Amino acid sequence: MNSHYGYAILASLLAAGVTTTGLYVIRRFGTWGQYNASYFSCFAAGVLISVAFLHIIPQALHMNEQAPVYLLGGYLAFHLLNRFIHAYVCDSTPDTAIGLIPLLGIGLHSTLDGVVYAITFSVSVLTGTLAGIGMVLHEFPEGIVTYVLLLRGGFTPKKAWLLAFLAAALTTPIGTLLAIPIIHQINESVLGALLAVSAGAFVYVGATHLLPLAEREDRPYSLAAMGAGVLVALGIILTHG
Repeated sequence: MNSHYGYAILASLLAAGVTTTGLYVIRRFGTWGQYNASYFSCFAAGVLISVAFLHIIPQALHMNEQAPVYLLGGYLAFHLLNRFIHAYVCDSTPDTAIGLIPLLGIGLHSTLDGVVYAITFSVSVLTGTLAGIGMVLHEFPEGIVTYVLLLRGGFTPKKAWLLAFLAAALTTPIGTLLAIPIIHQINESVLGALLAVSAGAFVYVGATHLLPLAEREDRPYSLAAMGAGVLVALGIILTHG
């Protein structure tokens, strides 16, 4: 196995571990976890947006001239998926749907996260690491959100924790393992397109999903948390050239 793919598997397992930590925190220290979730979201948003614009997108452009088209496609795909899920939840009358529908969406999203690890690490360890930092960090609040939605849907704490773990944590390494066997068969142009789609997902998750949630809570140090995320991304990019 290519050593880069070994890093991808490690990153996906780390992501699963971070999600599981979020689930443990919200179950064990519910008040603290919910209180600080917005700071994790802002930090992750800063990393994701910086990595997308300063490293992932230029790399994708170098590999595929049509990368901007795929970048837009990735962004819109995640936007439409999010709109579909929200519309389904709002139009559903059974309380269980409040937990199950987002659970399916989060499960798909986490699986795609795993695929993203395989794609980015197949380009280089640096690309995978930069993408992985932001992706791993946003797993913490994702685990919390999944668990809370399931509780609102009427599930018991034990069942909500188990379902959230299966959908938000376990699916990430599964996505990586499913993607690895076919990644090496793709040519550079297709890989660049997939990288651009991944960048579109990063921009969506960071700018459209995480930051508005944090802004609505209006926490005093949310801007500093986002700035810290930007600085971490810049530091890694400049250090490794």
